[in-house]
Amino acid sequence: MVPHICSNWADMRFFISKGVGYMLNYQKYKRFETIKLKERTWPNKIITKAPIWCSVDLRDGNQALVNPMTVDEKIEMFNLLIELGFKEIEIGFPSASQIEYDFLRTLVERNLIPDDVIVQVLTQARPHLIKKTFESLEGVKKAVVHIYNSTSVLQRDVVFNMNKEEIKNIAIEGTKLVKEYVKDFKGEVILEYSPESFTGTEMNYALEICEAVLDTWDATKENKVIINLPSTVEMDTPNVYADQIEWMCNNFKDRERVIVSVHPHNDRGTGVAATELALLAGADRVEGTLFGNGERTGNVDVLNVAYNMFSQGVDPKLNLENIQKIIDVYEKCCKIPVHIRHPYAGELVFTAFSGSHQDAINKGMAKYNEREGQYWEVPYLPVDPSDLGREYEALVRINSQSGKGGVAFVMDKYFGYKMPKGMHKEFADVIQKISEKKGEVAPNTIMDKFKEEYLDIKEPFTFLKCTVKDAEDQSDQSKDTIINIKFLYKGKEMELSAAGNGPLDSLKRALVESTLVDTTILDYEEHSLGKGSQAMAASYVKMVRNDNKKETYGVGVNSNITLASIKAVFSAINRLYK
Repeated sequence: MVPHICSNWADMRFFISKGVGYMLNYQKYKRFETIKLKERTWPNKIITKAPIWCSVDLRDGNQALVNPMTVDEKIEMFNLLIELGFKEIEIGFPSASQIEYDFLRTLVERNLIPDDVIVQVLTQARPHLIKKTFESLEGVKKAVVHIYNSTSVLQRDVVFNMNKEEIKNIAIEGTKLVKEYVKDFKGEVILEYSPESFTGTEMNYALEICEAVLDTWDATKENKVIINLPSTVEMDTPNVYADQIEWMCNNFKDRERVIVSVHPHNDRGTGVAATELALLAGADRVEGTLFGNGERTGNVDVLNVAYNMFSQGVDPKLNLENIQKIIDVYEKCCKIPVHIRHPYAGELVFTAFSGSHQDAINKGMAKYNEREGQYWEVPYLPVDPSDLGREYEALVRINSQSGKGGVAFVMDKYFGYKMPKGMHKEFADVIQKISEKKGEVAPNTIMDKFKEEYLDIKEPFTFLKCTVKDAEDQSDQSKDTIINIKFLYKGKEMELSAAGNGPLDSLKRALVESTLVDTTILDYEEHSLGKGSQAMAASYVKMVRNDNKKETYGVGVNSNITLASIKAVFSAINRLYK
């Protein structure tokens, strides 16, 4: 059947009802051609330092919330941003909202703005809005006044119905007005200008408007202007945005009088990539939000970008050691949960369900501790979770896709049992059956099953007590130890004695001579559980039934290593003869 291209919803419903195939009408979309940069240099660069960070959580982030923050929530978020080390914080649009006006006045009147923090206010380049903006700023020591107007081809056409000269004049007149108000303002003002919808603007025209603003302000190296080049709507791949930024940086008539800022959004899901490439392309400053909150698909996530820098040995110049506190305040104030797969912050980002991954993490952690190296190098973990205030106990979670390495890791890290390598698969197979029925298996469930399978198994043999002593005749080393042991066999009390080479051999001889079992000890390992004088001993015995060649492990725990090993033998025998 030939597929159809549906031009509208009515057509689509018709074809669906008839069972006719259809495809997306991709032909109604086209790329916006902005620039073709031939001599780009950004692909050969690396990020070596943090940008100037500006949080727009309290403005761009807040205006995108279903339930915007209250003044108290704004203050809590503001204090968090200060604690994180943001030195520039856009606090809102005070000329457009009474709540945001009141919020700024509260910050001033309660002296909540540190001397080293610059508050930023946004306003359209309109006279009455600029006037109210400066009223809200009374008493602020240092502020960024951020004016903007939309410059894109589309908005000029369908929103404003203005030509290029008229749009440019809005920016110029807005700049003039800010300049006039600054004369009577007692604090310091830095001008920021944004050609909104920059990504949909012709580059030559965007440059023309920005240069007009710079000239109107009399910008110099000592009196810089922030020129913010926003990806108001992501319209192309990140490399195109980088080309736009590099072209602008290269074509300013005086680059030193400009702080080039970027304000990426995430419409194409590439906000982080666009930001990083923009920094390579020459940007000095980044505006974004915690966890990417913002209009539509959100702003760029500054935490993601900062942690990316951190993971490659670059100081992000933000205090990001306690990710959980950031999450808690963000979720409280924004009423939005952080996604479980969110980079660095998500509940599951430091977990591994795959068995091979779990094994690699286990080995990598052991090697890292063994080497005491300068650099963090652990498979599947780009950063050390402890650097973010996370716990290693959350590293491995067990489900039906997990392997033997993951279960062994949990037993070691959670409970201190360092199972012999040969035992990993045996016990993992036990847990596998549980996970196939119930899904994820919690560590405590794994431990409970370990006890059931190895430590608490009492049938058909139940160990009661024993005595171990040296044989009077020590000339025969194969019989230098005598064991006397009491146990229940299928509920009947029995007592056996035998001589052998050490307690385990003596015990094995006693049981074999009784004809109750016919086994051979293949391997034995032991280690302490915990530290200090109160530490218990864990013993592992691998045994085989000689009649059917079935092999298994037994585990015993006791403060006395001899008793632990004897318990391990009984554990193994019970598993072989159950």
